[in-house]
Amino acid sequence: MLRKLASAFIVPLGLVHAAMAAELPKSGLVEAGVLTYGVAATFAPFEFQKDGKLTGFDIDFIEAISQKLKAKPAPMNMEFKGLIPALQGGRLDIINSAMYMNPARAEQVDFVPYMKIGNMVVVQAGNAAKITGRNETLCGKTIAVTLGGIQESQARADDKNCKDKGLKSVDVKTFPTAQDSWLNLRQGRADAVYDSTPGAAKVLDELPGIFETVGPEFESNTSIGIATRKGDEAMQASLKAAIAEVVADGTYKGLLAKWKLPASVSIFN
Repeated sequence: MLRKLASAFIVPLGLVHAAMAAELPKSGLVEAGVLTYGVAATFAPFEFQKDGKLTGFDIDFIEAISQKLKAKPAPMNMEFKGLIPALQGGRLDIINSAMYMNPARAEQVDFVPYMKIGNMVVVQAGNAAKITGRNETLCGKTIAVTLGGIQESQARADDKNCKDKGLKSVDVKTFPTAQDSWLNLRQGRADAVYDSTPGAAKVLDELPGIFETVGPEFESNTSIGIATRKGDEAMQASLKAAIAEVVADGTYKGLLAKWKLPASVSIFN
């Protein structure tokens, strides 16, 4: 289903001519000439804050898209759970926050996919909880996740799996930000965290000897995309044209390298 969702929105680059490129829609914007986007800046390396400023792959990516659209990017940083309501309520033009594409979200918003990534189970170094991956060793354990994120639904699915087998339930603890989840794991109030593979790699690099990953990567072909309001064909067309140019001129590839993301995450092959 996810692959079908992604393929439905991928633009063959050869069909997008530079002259067609990206033109910001003439109407329906929060502010004329401005691309107002929602972001939950707690998901490194995609979007996070450093020295009080937004940074990350998605921040650079939307800057490049906005240049093609000759638009001014205007971020609205908020909790992840508030992004879709803000878009539906007309306070945002798009959501640019590494949003995982799934059927439930596709009923609320439309997507323009731009990447595929996987996820990892992360525990404290030494793995005192003896978790071996996303399996029955999670039963009876506490998992910290971001409220409203795809990892919450994954953890709740694992809780159901444990209960269905007559095993101890998974205690799913939700937090406003990924940083809160990581802090709870570090302080021993959670046994594991689910995070994207790039996100986990970044944290393990920045905090050596504190955490470790266990088990194989899971859901490694999950697509992430920019979300638009349902039926907003003008914005969809603008984003597709701009992204095609950003890919064609090498900017997309350069941003993957800058943020140390493997080439395998690209959907533009």
